[in-house]
Amino acid sequence: MTQPASAFRGNTHRHSVALDRWIARARRETALEPDLPIIDPHHHLWDDDRGPYLLPELLADIRGGHDIRATVFIECRAQYRADGPAAERPLGEVEFVNGIAAMSASGGYGPTRAAAAIVGHADLAIGPAVQDVLERQIALTGGRMRGIRWSLPYDASEVGQHVSRFVPEGISKDPTWRAGFARLAPLGLTFEGWCYHPQLPEITDLARSFPETTIILNHVGGFLGVGPYAARRAEEFAAWQRSIRDLARCPNVVVKLGGLGMLIFGFDFHLRDAPPGSAELAAAWRPFIETCIDAFGADRCMFESNFPVDKQSCDYTSCWNAFKRLASGASAAEKTALFSGTAARVYRLPAP
Repeated sequence: MTQPASAFRGNTHRHSVALDRWIARARRETALEPDLPIIDPHHHLWDDDRGPYLLPELLADIRGGHDIRATVFIECRAQYRADGPAAERPLGEVEFVNGIAAMSASGGYGPTRAAAAIVGHADLAIGPAVQDVLERQIALTGGRMRGIRWSLPYDASEVGQHVSRFVPEGISKDPTWRAGFARLAPLGLTFEGWCYHPQLPEITDLARSFPETTIILNHVGGFLGVGPYAARRAEEFAAWQRSIRDLARCPNVVVKLGGLGMLIFGFDFHLRDAPPGSAELAAAWRPFIETCIDAFGADRCMFESNFPVDKQSCDYTSCWNAFKRLASGASAAEKTALFSGTAARVYRLPAP
Protein backbone atom coordinates (compact mmCIF):
# COMPACT_ATOMS: atom_id res chain seq x y z
CA MET A 1 0.00 0.00 0.00
CA THR A 2 1.30 3.47 -0.87
CA GLN A 3 2.09 5.51 2.22
CA PRO A 4 0.80 9.09 2.46
CA ALA A 5 3.13 11.62 0.90
CA SER A 6 3.08 13.60 4.13
CA ALA A 7 5.29 10.95 5.76
CA PHE A 8 8.80 11.89 4.66
CA ARG A 9 10.90 8.84 3.93
CA GLY A 10 14.24 10.45 3.24
CA ASN A 11 16.15 11.51 0.16
CA THR A 12 18.33 8.41 0.14
CA HIS A 13 19.16 5.75 -2.46
CA ARG A 14 18.48 2.05 -2.58
CA HIS A 15 21.74 0.18 -2.90
CA SER A 16 22.49 -0.30 -6.60
CA VAL A 17 21.73 -4.05 -6.53
CA ALA A 18 18.24 -3.58 -5.07
CA LEU A 19 17.64 -0.59 -7.34
CA ASP A 20 18.58 -2.52 -10.46
CA ARG A 21 16.22 -5.33 -9.48
CA TRP A 22 13.39 -2.82 -9.11
CA ILE A 23 14.22 -1.11 -12.41
CA ALA A 24 14.20 -4.53 -14.12
CA ARG A 25 10.48 -4.76 -13.33
CA ALA A 26 9.74 -1.79 -15.60
CA ARG A 27 8.00 -2.35 -18.91
CA ARG A 28 10.75 -1.83 -21.45
CA GLU A 29 10.04 1.12 -23.71
CA THR A 30 11.37 1.83 -27.17
CA ALA A 31 13.11 5.18 -27.41
CA LEU A 32 10.93 7.88 -28.95
CA GLU A 33 12.51 10.06 -31.65
CA PRO A 34 15.72 8.00 -31.57
CA ASP A 35 17.51 10.32 -34.02
CA LEU A 36 17.17 13.42 -31.81
CA PRO A 37 20.70 14.28 -30.54
CA ILE A 38 20.99 14.64 -26.77
CA ILE A 39 23.62 16.05 -24.45
CA ASP A 40 22.87 14.82 -20.94
CA PRO A 41 24.04 17.74 -18.78
CA HIS A 42 23.72 16.17 -15.36
CA HIS A 43 24.80 12.77 -14.08
CA HIS A 44 27.08 11.39 -11.40
CA LEU A 45 29.79 8.75 -11.08
CA TRP A 46 30.80 7.06 -7.84
CA ASP A 47 32.06 3.85 -6.27
CA ASP A 48 31.24 3.85 -2.57
CA ASP A 49 28.49 2.82 -0.17
CA ARG A 50 25.94 4.01 -2.72
CA GLY A 51 27.06 1.11 -4.92
CA PRO A 52 29.19 1.36 -8.07
CA TYR A 53 28.11 3.77 -10.80
CA LEU A 54 31.06 4.01 -13.16
CA LEU A 55 31.47 4.05 -16.93
CA PRO A 56 30.02 0.53 -17.49
CA GLU A 57 26.91 1.32 -15.44
CA LEU A 58 26.43 4.68 -17.15
CA LEU A 59 26.80 3.14 -20.60
CA ALA A 60 24.35 0.35 -19.71
CA ASP A 61 21.76 2.99 -18.86
CA ILE A 62 22.26 5.25 -21.87
CA ARG A 63 22.28 2.46 -24.45
CA GLY A 64 18.51 2.19 -24.46
CA GLY A 65 18.00 3.72 -27.89
CA HIS A 66 18.36 7.47 -27.34
CA ASP A 67 21.10 9.33 -29.24
CA ILE A 68 23.24 10.47 -26.30
CA ARG A 69 26.16 12.33 -27.86
CA ALA A 70 27.88 13.59 -24.70
CA THR A 71 27.38 13.91 -20.96
CA VAL A 72 28.35 16.31 -18.20
CA PHE A 73 29.54 15.03 -14.83
CA ILE A 74 28.28 16.90 -11.78
CA GLU A 75 30.05 16.67 -8.42
CA CYS A 76 28.74 14.16 -5.90
CA ARG A 77 31.50 13.88 -3.24
CA ALA A 78 33.11 10.94 -5.03
CA GLN A 79 36.72 9.84 -4.53
CA TYR A 80 37.84 12.80 -2.46
CA ARG A 81 41.48 12.62 -1.41
CA ALA A 82 41.90 10.94 1.95
CA ASP A 83 44.80 13.15 3.00
CA GLY A 84 45.94 16.73 2.77
CA PRO A 85 44.24 20.05 3.54
CA ALA A 86 40.44 19.85 3.57
CA ALA A 87 40.12 22.48 0.82
CA GLU A 88 42.20 20.33 -1.53
CA ARG A 89 40.38 17.03 -1.03
CA PRO A 90 37.77 17.69 -3.79
CA LEU A 91 40.69 17.60 -6.25
CA GLY A 92 40.47 13.83 -6.01
CA GLU A 93 37.00 13.84 -7.52
CA VAL A 94 37.93 15.70 -10.69
CA GLU A 95 41.05 13.54 -11.11
CA PHE A 96 38.90 10.42 -10.83
CA VAL A 97 36.31 11.65 -13.34
CA ASN A 98 38.90 12.96 -15.76
CA GLY A 99 40.28 9.44 -16.04
CA ILE A 100 36.85 8.13 -16.99
CA ALA A 101 36.44 10.99 -19.47
CA ALA A 102 39.76 10.05 -21.07
CA MET A 103 38.64 6.44 -21.36
CA SER A 104 35.47 7.53 -23.13
CA ALA A 105 37.31 10.00 -25.36
CA SER A 106 39.39 7.12 -26.73
CA GLY A 107 36.34 5.94 -28.64
CA GLY A 108 36.84 2.43 -27.35
CA TYR A 109 33.60 2.50 -25.38
CA GLY A 110 31.25 3.72 -28.09
CA PRO A 111 30.28 7.06 -29.63
CA THR A 112 29.02 8.77 -26.47
CA ARG A 113 31.58 11.10 -24.91
CA ALA A 114 30.99 10.57 -21.20
CA ALA A 115 32.00 13.38 -18.83
CA ALA A 116 33.02 15.55 -21.78
CA ALA A 117 32.59 18.43 -19.32
CA ILE A 118 33.24 18.24 -15.58
CA VAL A 119 31.69 20.23 -12.75
CA GLY A 120 33.52 19.80 -9.47
CA HIS A 121 33.30 21.24 -5.99
CA ALA A 122 35.39 23.83 -4.18
CA ASP A 123 34.94 25.34 -0.76
CA LEU A 124 33.87 28.92 -1.44
CA ALA A 125 33.75 29.52 2.30
CA ILE A 126 37.55 29.93 2.32
CA GLY A 127 37.10 33.11 0.30
CA PRO A 128 39.64 34.32 -2.28
CA ALA A 129 42.00 31.46 -1.39
CA VAL A 130 39.69 29.17 -3.34
CA GLN A 131 41.24 30.45 -6.57
CA ASP A 132 44.26 28.19 -6.12
CA VAL A 133 42.00 25.12 -5.83
CA LEU A 134 39.97 26.19 -8.87
CA GLU A 135 43.08 26.70 -11.00
CA ARG A 136 44.41 23.30 -9.98
CA GLN A 137 41.09 21.67 -10.93
CA ILE A 138 41.24 23.28 -14.36
CA ALA A 139 44.77 21.93 -14.83
CA LEU A 140 43.95 18.45 -13.50
CA THR A 141 41.04 18.05 -15.94
CA GLY A 142 42.96 19.08 -19.02
CA GLY A 143 40.48 21.83 -19.76
CA ARG A 144 37.33 19.77 -19.14
CA MET A 145 36.50 21.73 -15.97
CA ARG A 146 33.49 23.97 -16.52
CA GLY A 147 32.37 25.04 -13.07
CA ILE A 148 31.61 24.04 -9.52
CA ARG A 149 28.51 23.02 -7.66
CA TRP A 150 27.73 24.08 -4.14
CA SER A 151 24.76 22.28 -2.62
CA LEU A 152 22.75 24.78 -0.60
CA PRO A 153 19.72 22.73 0.58
CA TYR A 154 18.65 23.78 4.04
CA ASP A 155 15.31 23.35 5.74
CA ALA A 156 14.41 23.70 9.39
CA SER A 157 11.90 20.83 9.23
CA GLU A 158 12.69 17.11 9.25
CA VAL A 159 13.30 17.40 5.50
CA GLY A 160 16.53 19.21 6.32
CA GLN A 161 17.84 16.19 8.20
CA HIS A 162 18.19 14.20 4.97
CA VAL A 163 20.57 16.39 2.98
CA SER A 164 23.78 14.91 1.64
CA ARG A 165 25.94 17.83 2.78
CA PHE A 166 24.94 20.03 5.70
CA VAL A 167 25.44 23.78 5.19
CA PRO A 168 24.60 26.72 7.44
CA GLU A 169 21.37 28.55 6.70
CA GLY A 170 21.93 31.47 4.34
CA ILE A 171 25.58 30.64 3.59
CA SER A 172 25.30 32.27 0.14
CA LYS A 173 24.94 35.66 1.84
CA ASP A 174 28.17 35.35 3.81
CA PRO A 175 30.75 37.94 2.61
CA THR A 176 33.66 35.50 2.70
CA TRP A 177 31.67 32.90 0.75
CA ARG A 178 30.78 35.54 -1.80
CA ALA A 179 34.41 36.56 -2.09
CA GLY A 180 35.09 32.97 -3.10
CA PHE A 181 32.14 32.99 -5.51
CA ALA A 182 33.57 36.12 -7.16
CA ARG A 183 36.57 34.05 -8.34
CA LEU A 184 34.47 31.87 -10.65
CA ALA A 185 33.63 34.17 -13.57
CA PRO A 186 37.20 35.48 -14.10
CA LEU A 187 38.30 31.85 -14.54
CA GLY A 188 35.48 31.14 -16.99
CA LEU A 189 33.69 28.89 -14.49
CA THR A 190 29.97 28.53 -13.91
CA PHE A 191 28.04 27.92 -10.71
CA GLU A 192 25.56 25.08 -10.25
CA GLY A 193 22.92 26.11 -7.73
CA TRP A 194 21.16 23.26 -5.94
CA CYS A 195 18.66 24.32 -3.30
CA TYR A 196 15.15 23.68 -1.97
CA HIS A 197 12.40 25.83 -3.41
CA PRO A 198 11.96 28.07 -0.34
CA GLN A 199 15.58 29.11 -0.92
CA LEU A 200 15.10 30.21 -4.53
CA PRO A 201 15.17 33.91 -3.54
CA GLU A 202 18.76 33.29 -2.37
CA ILE A 203 19.70 32.15 -5.89
CA THR A 204 17.95 35.20 -7.33
CA ASP A 205 19.87 37.54 -5.02
CA LEU A 206 23.12 35.79 -5.96
CA ALA A 207 22.35 36.12 -9.68
CA ARG A 208 21.61 39.82 -9.34
CA SER A 209 24.75 40.41 -7.29
CA PHE A 210 26.99 38.60 -9.80
CA PRO A 211 25.48 39.26 -13.25
CA GLU A 212 28.68 38.15 -15.01
CA THR A 213 28.53 34.65 -13.53
CA THR A 214 26.47 32.00 -15.29
CA ILE A 215 24.30 30.21 -12.73
CA ILE A 216 22.71 26.86 -13.57
CA LEU A 217 19.70 26.10 -11.40
CA ASN A 218 19.57 22.36 -10.71
CA HIS A 219 16.47 20.20 -10.69
CA VAL A 220 13.82 22.87 -11.45
CA GLY A 221 14.61 24.51 -8.12
CA GLY A 222 14.16 21.57 -5.75
CA PHE A 223 10.43 21.59 -5.07
CA LEU A 224 9.61 20.10 -1.68
CA GLY A 225 6.52 17.90 -1.65
CA VAL A 226 7.33 15.87 1.46
CA GLY A 227 7.32 16.36 5.21
CA PRO A 228 5.29 19.39 6.30
CA TYR A 229 5.14 20.60 2.68
CA ALA A 230 3.01 17.66 1.52
CA ALA A 231 -0.12 18.90 3.26
CA ARG A 232 0.07 22.29 1.49
CA ARG A 233 1.27 21.14 -1.91
CA ALA A 234 -0.91 23.56 -3.90
CA GLU A 235 0.25 26.58 -1.91
CA GLU A 236 3.89 25.55 -2.14
CA PHE A 237 3.61 24.99 -5.89
CA ALA A 238 2.24 28.52 -6.30
CA ALA A 239 5.14 29.88 -4.22
CA TRP A 240 7.61 27.87 -6.31
CA GLN A 241 6.09 29.28 -9.52
CA ARG A 242 6.44 32.86 -8.28
CA SER A 243 10.06 32.29 -7.33
CA ILE A 244 10.88 30.65 -10.68
CA ARG A 245 9.35 33.53 -12.62
CA ASP A 246 11.28 36.05 -10.54
CA LEU A 247 14.54 34.15 -11.03
CA ALA A 248 13.95 33.93 -14.78
CA ARG A 249 14.26 37.72 -14.96
CA CYS A 250 17.99 37.25 -14.35
CA PRO A 251 19.52 36.71 -17.83
CA ASN A 252 22.60 34.97 -16.39
CA VAL A 253 20.54 32.02 -15.08
CA VAL A 254 19.63 28.83 -16.93
CA VAL A 255 17.63 25.94 -15.52
CA LYS A 256 17.93 22.18 -15.67
CA LEU A 257 14.68 20.36 -16.35
CA GLY A 258 14.91 17.15 -14.36
CA GLY A 259 15.64 15.78 -10.94
CA LEU A 260 11.93 15.13 -10.54
CA GLY A 261 12.67 11.48 -9.82
CA MET A 262 14.10 12.47 -6.44
CA LEU A 263 12.03 11.57 -3.40
CA ILE A 264 11.74 15.17 -2.21
CA PHE A 265 9.18 15.96 -4.92
CA GLY A 266 6.72 13.62 -3.23
CA PHE A 267 5.53 11.61 -6.23
CA ASP A 268 6.21 8.33 -4.36
CA PHE A 269 6.94 6.33 -7.49
CA HIS A 270 9.64 4.49 -5.53
CA LEU A 271 7.00 2.81 -3.36
CA ARG A 272 5.45 0.93 -6.27
CA ASP A 273 6.13 -2.67 -7.17
CA ALA A 274 7.43 -1.52 -10.58
CA PRO A 275 8.56 1.82 -12.02
CA PRO A 276 6.06 3.99 -13.94
CA GLY A 277 6.12 4.42 -17.71
CA SER A 278 7.05 7.60 -19.55
CA ALA A 279 3.45 8.72 -20.15
CA GLU A 280 2.73 8.76 -16.42
CA LEU A 281 6.05 10.44 -15.67
CA ALA A 282 5.30 13.15 -18.23
CA ALA A 283 1.87 13.79 -16.73
CA ALA A 284 3.30 14.15 -13.22
CA TRP A 285 6.24 16.32 -14.27
CA ARG A 286 4.39 18.56 -16.76
CA PRO A 287 3.46 21.44 -14.40
CA PHE A 288 7.08 21.90 -13.36
CA ILE A 289 8.59 21.54 -16.83
CA GLU A 290 6.08 23.82 -18.54
CA THR A 291 6.40 26.52 -15.87
CA CYS A 292 10.18 26.60 -16.34
CA ILE A 293 10.06 26.65 -20.13
CA ASP A 294 7.42 29.39 -20.12
CA ALA A 295 9.52 31.47 -17.70
CA PHE A 296 13.02 30.94 -19.08
CA GLY A 297 12.41 30.03 -22.72
CA ALA A 298 13.86 26.98 -24.44
CA ASP A 299 17.23 28.70 -24.97
CA ARG A 300 17.77 28.82 -21.21
CA CYS A 301 16.46 25.33 -20.40
CA MET A 302 18.03 21.90 -20.72
CA PHE A 303 16.66 18.46 -19.94
CA GLU A 304 18.81 16.40 -17.53
CA SER A 305 18.76 12.78 -16.40
CA ASN A 306 20.21 13.26 -12.89
CA PHE A 307 21.22 9.59 -13.00
CA PRO A 308 21.63 7.45 -11.07
CA VAL A 309 19.75 9.49 -8.45
CA ASP A 310 16.54 9.69 -10.50
CA LYS A 311 16.78 5.96 -11.01
CA GLN A 312 14.82 5.85 -7.76
CA SER A 313 11.73 6.58 -9.88
CA CYS A 314 12.36 5.37 -13.44
CA ASP A 315 14.80 3.86 -15.92
CA TYR A 316 16.93 6.00 -18.21
CA THR A 317 15.04 5.27 -21.43
CA SER A 318 11.66 6.09 -19.88
CA CYS A 319 13.09 9.26 -18.35
CA TRP A 320 14.10 10.66 -21.75
CA ASN A 321 10.89 9.38 -23.34
CA ALA A 322 8.99 11.44 -20.75
CA PHE A 323 11.00 14.51 -21.71
CA LYS A 324 10.28 13.91 -25.39
CA ARG A 325 6.57 13.58 -24.65
CA LEU A 326 6.70 16.88 -22.77
CA ALA A 327 8.46 18.56 -25.71
CA SER A 328 6.19 17.08 -28.37
CA GLY A 329 4.62 20.44 -29.19
CA ALA A 330 7.92 22.31 -29.41
CA SER A 331 9.39 23.55 -32.68
CA ALA A 332 12.47 21.94 -34.15
CA ALA A 333 14.63 24.83 -32.91
CA GLU A 334 13.16 24.59 -29.42
CA LYS A 335 13.77 20.85 -29.29
CA THR A 336 17.37 21.35 -30.32
CA ALA A 337 17.84 23.86 -27.50
CA LEU A 338 16.14 21.72 -24.86
CA PHE A 339 17.93 18.46 -25.70
CA SER A 340 21.40 19.65 -26.72
CA GLY A 341 21.79 23.30 -27.73
CA THR A 342 21.55 24.97 -24.33
CA ALA A 343 23.85 22.38 -22.77
CA ALA A 344 26.38 22.73 -25.60
CA ARG A 345 26.48 26.50 -25.19
CA VAL A 346 26.60 26.58 -21.39
CA TYR A 347 29.20 23.83 -21.05
CA ARG A 348 31.16 24.81 -24.16
CA LEU A 349 30.74 21.49 -25.93
CA PRO A 350 30.53 20.82 -29.68
CA ALA A 351 26.95 21.12 -30.89
CA PRO A 352 25.67 17.79 -32.29
